[in-house]
Amino acid sequence: MDWTHVQQNWVAYIPRILTRWPDLEEDEVLATDGDLDRFVTYLSVATSQSVEEARDETRAWATGEEPSDVKMDPWRDNERISDSARNIHVGEDVYSDDKDFGDDATAEPPVGRAAS
Repeated sequence: MDWTHVQQNWVAYIPRILTRWPDLEEDEVLATDGDLDRFVTYLSVATSQSVEEARDETRAWATGEEPSDVKMDPWRDNERISDSARNIHVGEDVYSDDKDFGDDATAEPPVGRAAS
């Protein structure tokens, strides 16, 4: 995949990066803001390897699969939705009530009217 695409969707790639390199600090990865050179430099320091080795690892990683929330299109919706099941924690009921998010008790405003 093109690194420009990775940089434009950097936040969506963070979980995949941390899965590949679990010793990296999430805040530090976010701070690179998807800049390839900054990320490769950080990766080389964090993993105690040369910049070229880190660049090779990054290239190999970038040839992998895109996260399912990066690109949705009507032709691949079912595939992407199925892929997103990997992000559901063990024991979580996908059909359970969302009351823990705190918005279930709030009534939806009628269509065409602003909430007060």
